[in-house]
Amino acid sequence: MEVQGKVKMVGETQTFGSNGFRKREIVVTTEEQYPQHILVEFIQDKCDLLNNFQVGQNVKIGINLRGREWVNPQGETKYFNSIQGWRIETPQSMSAGGGMPTPPPADAFEPATNLKEEDHDDLPF
Repeated sequence: MEVQGKVKMVGETQTFGSNGFRKREIVVTTEEQYPQHILVEFIQDKCDLLNNFQVGQNVKIGINLRGREWVNPQGETKYFNSIQGWRIETPQSMSAGGGMPTPPPADAFEPATNLKEEDHDDLPF
């Protein structure tokens, strides 16, 4: 899945616990009739992917949706969702790196001139 839009905020890398878990957040505003402000988190080594992005840039982010179940001390079950990014790129890098192939121009094909009337149509349908 992907989220596309304009960078609204790039957070600092946060480190949690003694195991060194790292997380960094970015907010992207979609460009549609009703723009949405989407928070995407990058974790561990993916945090460094955000180093070259600034507020106002157009980006496309590859994402995964994550869901967790948690039981609180009172025994109630709660559910949480997060959006994790694994790739981020700008429109310039999207078009430069092998997008859709360009079709050949219309005049690149010449009509056949060696057709005979008896070869006209031998297809069974």
